[in-house]
Amino acid sequence: MKPVIVVGHAALDRVYRIAAFPPEPTKVRALEHLECGGGMGANAAVAIARLGGTVELWSRVGKDDAGVKIRKLLEADGVGTICVRAYDGRSATSAVLVDAKGERLVVSDRDRAMSMEAGWLPYDKIDVAGAVLSDLRWFEATRLAFHRARQAGVPTVIDADLGGGDQLPEFLPLADYAIFSAPEIERFLPGAPDDERLKRVLELGVLHAGVTRGAKGYFWRNRSGASGHQAAFVVEVVDTTGAGDAFHGAFTWALARGLGDAQCALIASAVAAMKCRNLGARAGLPTLSELEAFLAAGPS
Repeated sequence: MKPVIVVGHAALDRVYRIAAFPPEPTKVRALEHLECGGGMGANAAVAIARLGGTVELWSRVGKDDAGVKIRKLLEADGVGTICVRAYDGRSATSAVLVDAKGERLVVSDRDRAMSMEAGWLPYDKIDVAGAVLSDLRWFEATRLAFHRARQAGVPTVIDADLGGGDQLPEFLPLADYAIFSAPEIERFLPGAPDDERLKRVLELGVLHAGVTRGAKGYFWRNRSGASGHQAAFVVEVVDTTGAGDAFHGAFTWALARGLGDAQCALIASAVAAMKCRNLGARAGLPTLSELEAFLAAGPS
């Protein structure tokens, strides 16, 4: 398998499990607390590494204690961090509240004054990559990476989620695969059924358009006229934090292995479901052998 490059966001999460979200502002006691790695691109990179893929994260952190922790957690999972550069300023952090149903509230913070300059990245590495994934949190790097990937014939994947969507009209024509969260596709193309929305995304230039809808599964279409619905796997949900990141990482890992759209969707859905069985964005991410055993057991 060729290496995967992920361009995106890395953070440090502080996760608090609570019994239920209060109906009004008050004090709530945590049932459990942990500090773990976070960030959309970083979580996706860890998902790829856990599956046995070679992956490098291109990202930015601050020159602070959180930045040191972010890097160490990535390296412990086998993610290449040579292109995770530390800048003056504070690293991105998130406070994550998770209720008994596994639903979460995420409050994020990042230093918006941190340099976005991206000319220093080794774009020649893309020429031998299996795929490039971006969460659209670093436009300058994504733009250059996707142009290089297009020239080299390397497939590119966009994680289209809330927060990066204003630049979608520019980046969709540069991408091969666009995978939307449900809130983002509704914001980007309001007032239409999913099938019509996906057709309109395809018209903007991508080869594959899809939307993740949690328990309702994954719906997709491609430029060849194929379409599909991958049903979600039923698991005991502890925490949905990072499920979308897991989906995107696993999908890109499968794509880099040369698998077709339906197979990529199956693997991505399984990995996302398995992630939801543990607290935190990364604890439940499976190894390849764990994924194979999960799939061999059949859908539940």
